[in-house]
Amino acid sequence: MPGFEDPTTAIYLLLAVIVAAAGLVHGALGLGFPMIATPLVAMLTDVRSSVVIFLALTLAINVVNILRGGRWGQSIDRFWPLAAYAGLGSVAGSWLLVVSDPAPYKLLLAAMILLYLNVNRLGVTMGWVRVHPQRATALFGCLAGFLAGTVNVMVPVLIIFSLKLGLPPVVMIQVFNFCFLVGKLAQAAVLGHAGVLTAAVVTATLPLLAVAVAGLLAGMALRDRFDPETYRRWLKRVLLAIAVMLIAQFFSGR
Repeated sequence: MPGFEDPTTAIYLLLAVIVAAAGLVHGALGLGFPMIATPLVAMLTDVRSSVVIFLALTLAINVVNILRGGRWGQSIDRFWPLAAYAGLGSVAGSWLLVVSDPAPYKLLLAAMILLYLNVNRLGVTMGWVRVHPQRATALFGCLAGFLAGTVNVMVPVLIIFSLKLGLPPVVMIQVFNFCFLVGKLAQAAVLGHAGVLTAAVVTATLPLLAVAVAGLLAGMALRDRFDPETYRRWLKRVLLAIAVMLIAQFFSGR
């Protein structure tokens, strides 16, 4: 957000609410922090600013998820190439985010949300994913990283990849978080080198870190108390509304 190096109290409170809500969702579902936080702030400013603001927070969320994810080492040992390709894709996407107009990325972000909401309805046959797993890993990893670098969202692509491989939910969540962690580290390097991610912005977002982690831990504690299907259904409705508003803002020139 332009001028976030010295935010007003009202902006800070609004960001705190968004961060707490996104952390709660991520803790309950194992994913979703950037999917919720990025478009909400992008509606107030632009996607580039939203990505920069939430970079450090997203890194922290993913580290906590990985550390609390149980036997995550086995999943990482198997899928580290996917994360490596995600890192490469994130470098390319982050560079594009720096040098191009951020306005069109609202439309791309909305498209990624709609893809995520309809991934199970697509019915796309991709038997080649199992036949050529190395090629699939390279393609899906780079594409996921590119989207993480440009719009802070790689989950839709990784969901399609995971479903085609038949991965269990626990492994899916671990792989998602690890890939996003690597992608965010690569993005931080690119944005820092370009001077977009400054020490002032990172310092300004640090107080929100406690809010994000608190929301995350609360979501983890509530994970077993809610009906997962009902929770996901309401989450999808919120995401659909966000996608529609992003599309409307793009075409209205806001």
